Order: sequence, then structure tokens, then C-alpha cells
Amino acid sequence: MGVTVFSPAKLNLFLAVTGRRPDGFHDLVSVAAPLDFGDELEAETGGRGYALACDDPAVPVDGSNLVLRAAGAYAVATGWDEPVRFRLTKRIPVGAGLGGGSSNAVAALRALNQLAGGRLGEAQLAGLAAALGSDCALFLAQAPVVMRGRGERVEPLAPGAAARLRGRRVLVFKPAFGISTPWAYGRMVARGTDYLPADQAEARLARWLGGEAAAEELLYNNMEPAAFEKYVPLPLLLAKLRAEFGVAVAMSGSGSACYALLHEPDTRGDAEVTAMSRRLREWAGAEIFMQEARLA
Repeated sequence: MGVTVFSPAKLNLFLAVTGRRPDGFHDLVSVAAPLDFGDELEAETGGRGYALACDDPAVPVDGSNLVLRAAGAYAVATGWDEPVRFRLTKRIPVGAGLGGGSSNAVAALRALNQLAGGRLGEAQLAGLAAALGSDCALFLAQAPVVMRGRGERVEPLAPGAAARLRGRRVLVFKPAFGISTPWAYGRMVARGTDYLPADQAEARLARWLGGEAAAEELLYNNMEPAAFEKYVPLPLLLAKLRAEFGVAVAMSGSGSACYALLHEPDTRGDAEVTAMSRRLREWAGAEIFMQEARLA
């Protein structure tokens, strides 16, 4: 018996890191949205224990992979420990701030829950997801959400606000280098000047949620200064896109993936994406990753 689960990438459209907690994690306020682009995880009963194969040789397939960690957590929570073979088709780049590993973990939980006959409800799956990683729980919502705490407190956007995001076209791009999330947070600690107090973050978000502004007015990420200080190509690319194409741009999460909100309504169509893609290759080299997608 086997199932296949879509494992989407995500974008942080609004990300305010508000401070460091006593436990070493950081508190944040964020609006994140899944994309209609991502990985694919197949799960099939049989074999011995849990096994993982991946079409990308750079992805570890041992116990450090969140797919296998999620499988172990599911077995402990439910007592269902049938052997399962996982096959991961990897499309989300690593070290990008697109949540690929966390999304894979949630896909594994969903796949196992289907194979096991739905032993856990959504609230129980959310608890397991939150224990696996700070941004895992957002992938259970399958819709734009607000994240708080270290990312484990998730609530869906109100329908009107979600409607201003859902379906928006984006061009996601990532230069050949990645950014380590622990490094990025460590750099924020060292700089000490980039945090946005929680009350200011909530006020800024509330203004957008309570109004009618388009997605462009929501974009914010206070992890950018620390990343841009070392990875200078990122702010240069964003500035060039703003100047030449007049699009709203930002970095997602801790980077290094960035994105541009394409013009709406879709009057410029493929010509805009083609032109931007050509220019990004000229500026960043042929190794740059690019993907057109929509906010789900």
C-alpha cells in the first residue's frame, strides 16, 4: 500500500524577529504562505524499518533527515510502526529559507497517517509537527497563516486577508550559495540592532490585516540586514529588480532565496517572467535557481 503527498515550499511575506528567548530560540511574528511548487514524497509499506531514498544526492537519507525523524515521532505517538519506504523527489533548493525540510517532515506525517488509517487528528499532528521544527506546523494549514512564538503557534489568516494573497504570481530565485539558518540568527544576536519589538511588529501587521492593501504592502523581513551584510549579491539583485521592473521584492526566511511579486492583473504574462529570468542570469550567473509559482 502506498501514498504520494505534495510537499510545498513556503514564502515568508512578513517576518519580524522580535527577540531572543531564554531557551535560545527566537520569538517572531510572521505571515507565511505555501506555494503551488514543491517536493513530492512517496511512502509505501514494506521492507524493514524506515528507509528513505532521494533523487538529490546532496540530501542526507540517514536519521538526520526530517522525514525519518517524523516517522520515528509518529511511531512513538501512535504505536504504529509498520516498515515504510519513502522516496523523496526534491525540487525545493536546500539552504534557501523556503522550508523544504520542514515541509518534508509534515508530508511524512500526513503520509504515515494515511497509511495507518488516520490514527491522529489535526491537533495531534500539529503537536508532533511543532516538536520537529519551529516552522513545521505552518505546513499543516495548507493556506496563508500567521505564525507566532518560535513559529509553532499558527492561525489561519482571515478570509479577506488571505484572498489578497492567494493566487498571486511570484518569481522565486536563489543564487548558487545558501545561508545557514543558525548562522543567520547568530548574526542577528551579534548585531543586536535588527530586532523589531513585538508590539511594533503586531501593530504593523494589524494595519495590513485590517485594511485593503495589496500583498506588496505586507512585505517585510528584518533578517535581511544580517544576511545582506555578508551576502552582498542579494541586496544588489533586489535593487536591480526594483529599479528595472518596478516589482516588490524580499528575502524569504533566513535566505538565501528571494522572490518578486509579479504584476497583477496578469497583463504582462510570460514576457515579464522571461525578461526577469534573463536579467537574473546575467547578474547572478547561470547557476541561479528560478521558479515561477503562485501563493496557495
